[in-house]
Amino acid sequence: MYRLLIKGVEKTQQYEELVRVFLPDSDFELAGGAAEDAAASAEVQNTAPEAGTQKSLPKDAEEDADALRVFEFQGDKDALRRSIYEDLAAYTGKRPRWGVLTGIRPVKLAGELLDGCGSERETADTLKTKYLLSDDKIRLTMDTLRFQREVCGRPPRGSMSVYIGIPFCPTRCLYCSFTSNQVGEEEMERYLAALFMELDSCGRRIKERGIALESLYIGGGTPTALSERQLERLLERIVSDFDTKTLREFTVEAGRPDTFTREKLSLIRDAGADRISINPQSMKAETLRIIGRQHTPEDTVRAFEMAHACGIGCINADLIAGLPGENADDFAGSLETVCGLGADDITLHTLAVKRASRLKDVDRDFNYRNEDVCVTMLDHAHSFLAERGYDPYYLYRQKHTSGSTENLGLCRERKASFYNVRIMEEAQSILALGAGGISKVYFPEENRLERVANVSNYEIYIDRIDEMIERKERNFWR
Repeated sequence: MYRLLIKGVEKTQQYEELVRVFLPDSDFELAGGAAEDAAASAEVQNTAPEAGTQKSLPKDAEEDADALRVFEFQGDKDALRRSIYEDLAAYTGKRPRWGVLTGIRPVKLAGELLDGCGSERETADTLKTKYLLSDDKIRLTMDTLRFQREVCGRPPRGSMSVYIGIPFCPTRCLYCSFTSNQVGEEEMERYLAALFMELDSCGRRIKERGIALESLYIGGGTPTALSERQLERLLERIVSDFDTKTLREFTVEAGRPDTFTREKLSLIRDAGADRISINPQSMKAETLRIIGRQHTPEDTVRAFEMAHACGIGCINADLIAGLPGENADDFAGSLETVCGLGADDITLHTLAVKRASRLKDVDRDFNYRNEDVCVTMLDHAHSFLAERGYDPYYLYRQKHTSGSTENLGLCRERKASFYNVRIMEEAQSILALGAGGISKVYFPEENRLERVANVSNYEIYIDRIDEMIERKERNFWR
């Protein structure tokens, strides 16, 4: 048991996240507080606390020199994180390659450092010495930042991107923690009626203010879970409410290969969408069965063939490293197949065991047992895709990922998703419509965001659609 006491700190959550990179909740205890009363922490409970709650130490813990690590906050959070990291590295024998970073957006951090000093070399040195990143993660971060700035540029001043959420899927995956529901067409109809009200309201505001839309992204869930007629009506409404002719990107996240039809792809193309996602996650039939997917590898092949035949300009595909039952060869085989099918943009996700997923209930510490294989999978994928002309263009990290790794988008022929870049950059307003949508208002003078959230439950969203619209009137359009 690793016992950690941080003196001079009341809120320990940010340090707990760093400890969780090394150890599962059941293997450590943590307490914090003012220096003068930290030793008076309460007794440890017999059961492990929920993630995000502060752990406590026995009253006599300071007498157990071998079991207890005592740190004191002296005004420098990064110095404290480095001390904890080095102690945990010695304790576990692991040196996670993202160093002390536990946040989602390391590329954004690198960009802020670069803007401050003007030197890529100095930025890289800071990532190494202050944040303890390994050399390969520094290169990946800087390569991604360089691509974003050279190819995507900065968001045009006053521009906006739009996200439209369709919270329905044919099945719920084992690892899923997103807003996803399995319902019939009648419920989808009720949802679309409410969504159309929000689309109409926001479309009017955008036109009144003459706002230029840079990207429009229809995500989920699985938007192509809608029937052909429902998808047609949704796309017609979007084209009516928004000026889509000047978009730099119009994406429909088709996702599940078993929801594809030629008619749906033709509707997407005719509406002006130039980018779709086909998300096999794996090309191994047994894995798909385990994670709760209904489609087969053959369905994925047919989906690619249909998309190419329809003339879709850019096809993105998602793969997940570390799925249950898969080894490095399985993942390498899926990657090779997807490349061979002609994916222009590949997103490499690392499995994250989230609290809201079924996998968390099945095996709460799966991500810790899966670390080495995930690192091997991703290292191979990076070199494999680089050899074939794919460049990293966006990167983000999640909590509870196997091996404390990352999710990485790579594209060839500069076919990057502007929406994905902007959502990670946080330098543009994002208007998010539908259940679970979190809009972000960007204030450039202060370089900050304010969030305006819709409720995530689709039934509550329907019942409270007037409130969702009014919430945007007060907090987004003001």
